[in-house]
Amino acid sequence: MMIKDKVVIITGASSGIGEATARLLVNKGAKVVMGARREDKLKEIANELGDNVLYKVTDVTKRTDIKALIDFAINKFGRVDVLYNNAGIMPQGNLSDREYDKWQQMLDVNIMGVLNGIGEVLPIMKEQQDGLIITTDSVAGHVIYPSSAVYNGTKYAVRAIMEGLRQEEKNNGIRSTIISPGAVRTELVNTIGNKNVLNSVKQLMEAPEKSALAINPEDVANAVIYAIDQPKHVTVSEVLIRPSGQEV
Repeated sequence: MMIKDKVVIITGASSGIGEATARLLVNKGAKVVMGARREDKLKEIANELGDNVLYKVTDVTKRTDIKALIDFAINKFGRVDVLYNNAGIMPQGNLSDREYDKWQQMLDVNIMGVLNGIGEVLPIMKEQQDGLIITTDSVAGHVIYPSSAVYNGTKYAVRAIMEGLRQEEKNNGIRSTIISPGAVRTELVNTIGNKNVLNSVKQLMEAPEKSALAINPEDVANAVIYAIDQPKHVTVSEVLIRPSGQEV
């Protein structure tokens, strides 16, 4: 087992995939530092999970917040083994809706949030000559579909950034992984906005598990654990994880 005592930073950790991953990592002996905007949720999770979990309120669109989160982990544990860029949003709608503010928000969170994490952790991992950077991508970063062009674009960008990271830093002991889930039962649906799309997605979220139309955060967390739990000479570059009944 490669996970015990690893120091793992998770953004978007207050619910959904981030929370599920934090819980699973702690159960396997890791030291977890959680970042998210909702302090009440972070505090509740940390209090439940015990001494190996710390948290700091973090807005991934603010580079200073990301730096403070990483510095916090270094000050407490002395190193960073894994950075998991998990924060993301997915407002939906057609390009003709001209929702510039939502488009900008997606660019800020889904792309710049990832770049902020990479940029701030790289000097530390290069000095260590060791580290793993994971980012939550999406099936939407592999397949394009209507009412999602900008979201698709942000997730395709993440794929390109993470592959560039792999190529640039492979000789510095730094590995990169994207986790690309399909429909997952998380609070991400609350960021959709478009009522028609929201209603369709909620039907997937509310379908019984046996329908195989959506997966649970814990299912994705297991994929994250798989990527982390590899020896240093192994890189899991991509994991696509879909509900068995998903069409795209």
